[in-house]
Amino acid sequence: MKSFDYVIVGAGSAGCVLANRLSANGKYTVLILEAGGSDKRFWVQVPIGYGKTYYQKAVNWMYLTEADEGTSNRKSYWPRGKVLGGSSSINAMVYIRGHKKDYDDWEAAGNPGWGYNDVLPYFKKSENNQLGDDGYRGTKGPMHVSDLSKDLHPLCQNFIKAGEELGLKNNDNFNGAEQEGIGLYQTTTRKGFRESASKAFLHPALKRKNLKLITNAHATKVLFEGKKAVGIQYLHKGKTKQVYAKKEVILSGGSINSPQLLQLSGVGPKKLLEDQEIPVIHDSPAVGQHLQDHLGMDYLYKCTEPSLNDELHSLWGKFIAGVKYVLFRRGPLSLSINQGGGFIKTRPELPQPNIQLYFSPVSYTRAPAGTRPMMNPDPFSAFQLGLTNCRPTSRGEIKIKSSDPLEAPTIKPNYLSTDEDIQELLEGVKYLRELAETKAFKEIVIDEFRPGPSCKTDEQLIEDIRGYAWTCFHPTSTCRMGPNPDENVVDSNLKVHGIDNLRVIDASIFPTVISGNTNAPAIMVGEKGADLVLADA
Repeated sequence: MKSFDYVIVGAGSAGCVLANRLSANGKYTVLILEAGGSDKRFWVQVPIGYGKTYYQKAVNWMYLTEADEGTSNRKSYWPRGKVLGGSSSINAMVYIRGHKKDYDDWEAAGNPGWGYNDVLPYFKKSENNQLGDDGYRGTKGPMHVSDLSKDLHPLCQNFIKAGEELGLKNNDNFNGAEQEGIGLYQTTTRKGFRESASKAFLHPALKRKNLKLITNAHATKVLFEGKKAVGIQYLHKGKTKQVYAKKEVILSGGSINSPQLLQLSGVGPKKLLEDQEIPVIHDSPAVGQHLQDHLGMDYLYKCTEPSLNDELHSLWGKFIAGVKYVLFRRGPLSLSINQGGGFIKTRPELPQPNIQLYFSPVSYTRAPAGTRPMMNPDPFSAFQLGLTNCRPTSRGEIKIKSSDPLEAPTIKPNYLSTDEDIQELLEGVKYLRELAETKAFKEIVIDEFRPGPSCKTDEQLIEDIRGYAWTCFHPTSTCRMGPNPDENVVDSNLKVHGIDNLRVIDASIFPTVISGNTNAPAIMVGEKGADLVLADA
């Protein structure tokens, strides 16, 4: 029998932070279990490699949702990282924290200590920003955040000028005093390589004798004595094993795996557990509920100026880009394709931006149905204007299909199930066309080839949204934080309601999805969660 002070399930964005911080003082023994394997893979480390890992089973859970009525009964493909670093090893690396009001709303919902002024120090603690401290950026943390403005495609300037023509302020820090505006994204990269949570937090900490990592270890059940969590059962090399926690068990599997593991372990909606013949440890109705995700749309434009298509479509172009990367760690392989961006209000009376913008100097339209591979762009000059909704009101759910821990759960996103979400995306796509009509773009645009000028009435635009909108890979809130145990899974200390010695610390605890990309906030939750655990120790 093996035991540790803390057993962490999942070496993703939050889990890697926890492993580092809980083992730092040397007082406690820490075990981290990861269902995936090593992140020392070429396509994981190369920033643009996420186009490859998007469909790579070796590093990806490759989930598929149920057919969803709101999106024309389509099934959505949900890639999630099954590798050290979790989804921070396969994401698009955009570093966005969210809007101040997001966190103040968390606190107002009954979560003391989670307001913006409370979480800002944790964002800064994790970050080492290339541009230095401006009062909002961190400079002493393990995770490098890069300013790549000198390397980004020249078409990004057309995008910024277009936004300025529409009255947007050029914003050089979306994580600073104001989120609203248009500008260039910063990314979690360092010297031409991806800076995942495993690279920044886990690998340096593995030198410590009191931290142990087991990869390819698939957690199957939380072990209980009564209502006290005492360990984890897991599969490793074909054998069922058990490990025990002297202090706490911490679930950091993310918004799909954490609620799945709770349900498999007997913590979840009573009827669901009884239907699957799982002994009920604790009836927790909210486990797997309140699922939220950002939905994305993009419009594609042929242009007279060269785009990344011209650099990356041909074999020769790919070779040149490869040489640039190998010799200098520069060029398109060292970047995200999400280069420009912004946050806008589609109605002036809104208290905060409701749409996030993306600009990519590249286009992909030859993808097989239902996929978005990013390895072979179109054979003509083109770019993409994209958006996501910041604070969707639609709510979905995640439920186990059986008591088999290796069977993927049922994922029901319930996208576009509210009129508000449809209206916001409708306003958003109209704004994309306003951008394309500005002088900055008009002088280079040949035509809009997706969805095309024939799609113009509100009814046609909404039909296109339902038939085309795709996940932005930001699922949250399935183990929601809040004071009422009937509606939430964890309290403001991230302790599971009704259970002792068990916490959930990952993006599944978000009371609501934040306005922007979710990786930086998941890392923040790991930082604050570690302090909460250590305070109790």
